[in-house]
Amino acid sequence: MNAAHLYSIWPKDPAAHLYEVSLTVEKPDPKGQVFEMPAWIPGSYMIRDYARHVVGIRAESDGVSLAVHKLDKSRWKTEPSDRAVTLVLEIYAHDDSVRGAHLDTTHAYFNGPCVFPAVAGQEDTECSVEILPADLAESKHWRVATSMNRAGAAEYGFGTYVASDYDELIDHPVEIGNLSIGEFQAGDVPHVIAIRGNTKADMARLCHDLETLCSFHMEMLGKPADLDRYVFLLHAPGKGYGGLEHRWSTSLVSNRDSLPIRGEDGVSPEYRTLLGLISHEYFHLWNVKRMKPAVFTPYDLSAETHTGLLWVFEGITSYYDDLALVRSGLIPETEYLELLGQTISRVIRGQGRRRQSVAESSFDAWTKFYKQDANAGNAIVSYYAKGALIALALDLKLRSETEGRSSPDAVFENVERHRRLVFRTPDHEARLHAGHVGRRGQFLRQEPLERRQIRRHAFEDEIDLAVEHVALAHQRPFARFGLES
Repeated sequence: MNAAHLYSIWPKDPAAHLYEVSLTVEKPDPKGQVFEMPAWIPGSYMIRDYARHVVGIRAESDGVSLAVHKLDKSRWKTEPSDRAVTLVLEIYAHDDSVRGAHLDTTHAYFNGPCVFPAVAGQEDTECSVEILPADLAESKHWRVATSMNRAGAAEYGFGTYVASDYDELIDHPVEIGNLSIGEFQAGDVPHVIAIRGNTKADMARLCHDLETLCSFHMEMLGKPADLDRYVFLLHAPGKGYGGLEHRWSTSLVSNRDSLPIRGEDGVSPEYRTLLGLISHEYFHLWNVKRMKPAVFTPYDLSAETHTGLLWVFEGITSYYDDLALVRSGLIPETEYLELLGQTISRVIRGQGRRRQSVAESSFDAWTKFYKQDANAGNAIVSYYAKGALIALALDLKLRSETEGRSSPDAVFENVERHRRLVFRTPDHEARLHAGHVGRRGQFLRQEPLERRQIRRHAFEDEIDLAVEHVALAHQRPFARFGLES
């Protein structure tokens, strides 16, 4: 078994947005070790070519410099050595999104794919990371927030962290700075929210609401066997919105006005949007991080990986994100209906639904959904929004055919233990086992391929597109919405 790969990351020049990353490989390939930077980050389906941010690279062995040859846009090879090889990279970090890496005199943030090269042929080797402080007076009180396991580092401190392999290493984003930190338990699992930004957030209220929401998801879906902690990293600027899921954490961006303020009652529309975003990313803890298309096991981060199943993993998640808010009691039924109406309107107002199915939208996400232009509304359909409506349709169909005794909840209950759901498209099949589908199988095989509205006969007319029994307890009637224009 190879000795652990030793990484370190140092905010070398915050004012110039430069990290220095080093990687020591104890047993390099005797023919010359190849190192590779990912081209994309899981959860965001667009080629980003993170190697382009490498502005300097060198290698050495026992203090002797080694030649480094660039093989292609993302790979380098060192000259052969029979001793440990250390690669040192200088990386420019000025992408403050949830997909990037950012460094300045106020904070440091990074995703693993942006800063950590893989050791080709040794991706299964354990990795340790030393996170070093910046040489800045302003950083005296900076803290470190990440879901990565500590191996000598103090809680929220600089020092050494560890990951079981490269895949895990790059699935732990890291936020460093003057952070506001709240802690709570959900499903007997410690949860943390770390907020960067000048806010007046009511942390006690926020932690209470997140405990309510996360406990609801955990009770419905079951605690994953490998979940021993969960971290929300929230950047709260003046304006912004977005999220990216990880196995033990999520990175979020939401404007500071979306956070609850002390003394403020109720859930404002902005706070409701933030809770919906959090609910969405947390649901991904199961749906895409632990259940995923076969082509994502393992990920090939060197090139596009096409699948027609993104509507399953984003659309169904989009259906349950707001649904969880009303079921957990965080928002009233009337507000949920408003949100559902917005999703329906968003789909039917776009002409792209007549040109592209959700399966096609999923497959072409790399070049269409993530690269939208002025004609996007006429050419594409969102696999998030229409995928959510297909999930709604499936919910209605299940409840109608079973007189309210079954729903998609039954498919997802304890999914970590049973793994029993299957969705088919012509290109790939999810690596899940079939169950609780019955006559709905035909609907699931056909509807994602259609370039039109959700069809009336998909519901067999028994509910006339009535949105019944959707949000709350089984057999509880609900309001009506039409899905055809």
